[in-house]
Amino acid sequence: MNENNIMKGKAGSGLLVISGVVFLASLIFAIIQLSSQGHASFNTSSNLPWGQPIATYLYFALASSGLGLLASLPLVFGFKQYYPVAKRCIFLAFIILISGMLVLALELGNVFRMLWAIPLNFQTQSAMFWMGIFYALDLLFLLWKFRKMESGEWDSKTSKQVGIASFILVLLASGNLALIFGMMSMRPFWFDALLPIYFYFTAVTSGMAALVFFAYLAYGFKRENMSQPMQDLMTGALPKLFAALIGGTLLFIAVRAITGLYTNNPEISLVWTDYLFASPLYHLSLWVGLLLPFIIMLKSSLRNQLNMQVLASVLVFLGLFAERFYFVIGGQVVPLFKGTWYPDLLTYTPSATEWALSIMGWSLAFLLYVLGEKFFNLSAMPDAITNTAGNQQAAAS
Repeated sequence: MNENNIMKGKAGSGLLVISGVVFLASLIFAIIQLSSQGHASFNTSSNLPWGQPIATYLYFALASSGLGLLASLPLVFGFKQYYPVAKRCIFLAFIILISGMLVLALELGNVFRMLWAIPLNFQTQSAMFWMGIFYALDLLFLLWKFRKMESGEWDSKTSKQVGIASFILVLLASGNLALIFGMMSMRPFWFDALLPIYFYFTAVTSGMAALVFFAYLAYGFKRENMSQPMQDLMTGALPKLFAALIGGTLLFIAVRAITGLYTNNPEISLVWTDYLFASPLYHLSLWVGLLLPFIIMLKSSLRNQLNMQVLASVLVFLGLFAERFYFVIGGQVVPLFKGTWYPDLLTYTPSATEWALSIMGWSLAFLLYVLGEKFFNLSAMPDAITNTAGNQQAAAS
């Protein structure tokens, strides 16, 4: 069924050109601004040092981790019904992580210094040091696993070992990323020993949203163009899992909100009352970006409809991106070392340069995705699964 992949035809070429133009335009604009103004082109400050580029990196890194965890369902735990999306999950995890790393590299300033300074400084007591190590290894093992799948080695001993190692690295990388925030006791809104669990769960939710959207995009948003195992998955286990993930994400956010509002620590409660819940955009991301998709995917009459699945994936994509933004900024709006006695919470609006970096990351992900669909068969499955589906179709006819 690979010939029905529209990304291999004119539609893919058109999307390739559009994403390439947007990527180059945003990259050139960002480089010009950073070269001429440096970090002054960001609307950040010494009081609020992390802005939208960090939130964008956080979103991409966790979406990549979520896709890696989804790929582990068939590759590590043997849930064979998820084989039709395993290779696409691995590829998407790789390119989304690449996109996030580029955004982070430009946010840090000197791209090339980052490549040698972070690993060679051996700041082993720094969580950021281990974040760089774990995500670099994660990237290498994703590439290794993809090459094994590309060569047809789905179930060899080495392939299984690489899959297990990749699964462990995903847990280490995203868990360590959570601890960068969760260990900051001077930032009470972030300080939480259970933050890795929240990151794991929401990572899989954002990864699922990416998988649903890009899988349908490859086939022109026409389910009949997909292979039979893929169609069975998209109308069976996958939308149910998607519904459960969105529901769990809402539960996590609700628990964080309730405890944040109930606490007697004003550096947490004021962030919820005077920043998050005071923002119409946050309400929009919560009710439209998460609650509405949950209702859609919860109803059996809607969750198997293609257009409803695509709508839910786009809304969750945007809703969780906004959630990452408010999480990163929310942890900094109470001035450090001044506390809530300071007259007002800090304010922040992304600058044009920061928006350019976010757009650059998104467009690069689309660019690499189209190239992957053009040059690889991302719908490939083990021969045993393909043969079983073929025999079932022959028997039915």
